[in-house]
Amino acid sequence: MKVALFVTCLTDQFAPRAAEATVRLLEHLGCEVAFPRGQTCCGQPLYNGGYHDEARALARRMTKVFRGYDHVVTPSGSCAATVRHRYPELLGDGGAAFASRTWELGAFVTEVLGVDPATLGATWEGRVAVHGSCHYRDLPQGDTTLQLLSGVAGLDAVPLGPPGQCCGFGGTFAVKYPGVSGALLADKLAALRAIEASAVVCNDAGCTLQLAGGCHRAGIDMPFLHAAEVLAEGLGLMPRRPRVVT
Repeated sequence: MKVALFVTCLTDQFAPRAAEATVRLLEHLGCEVAFPRGQTCCGQPLYNGGYHDEARALARRMTKVFRGYDHVVTPSGSCAATVRHRYPELLGDGGAAFASRTWELGAFVTEVLGVDPATLGATWEGRVAVHGSCHYRDLPQGDTTLQLLSGVAGLDAVPLGPPGQCCGFGGTFAVKYPGVSGALLADKLAALRAIEASAVVCNDAGCTLQLAGGCHRAGIDMPFLHAAEVLAEGLGLMPRRPRVVT
């Protein structure tokens, strides 16, 4: 199956290892992965800021850049939600057709490839706190992160707070409403301390920036990983990174 990686802006700049792990995992599962070099932003920040005409222009570009691929796969839940939820509104039938073949990684693995995570044979020892991004509520399959990690031997995956609880990032929300953003972040950090995890698994680079920044300021030495990294490491597709326990 020929798939295209939609890496997303933040993953490209701040979490490239998650993108590498995504490619390695998809190839391990039999996919032929391409990376269209003309890809840019999906338009999410512009849409959320009310600049819908500008977001529509980027959406049109996306449909052209990713033309000719069976599926488009992204490691970002929020960008997948933008394409799935907003492109039909911005582009009509053309946007709906593109949205129908754009997938968040976990949903693609379980729904399209039909992989049972328990059959992968991955092993990763330790307890991780799993943050679920709010944006997964706009995806048909919801948040697949815990499902994707469910078959990893030795892994104890614990939700970081109530399902869907916001970390306070929200793009420009964190800038416009720093008080509310900081309060939401404080709740997440309190939950993280209670879990006593060896790492945080987060499938959205924006949330990772928020949470990792909060941990740094609070003196919490905590590695952050994408679920694809856990699986790629657990399958021996990537070397393991050093871990710490706080």
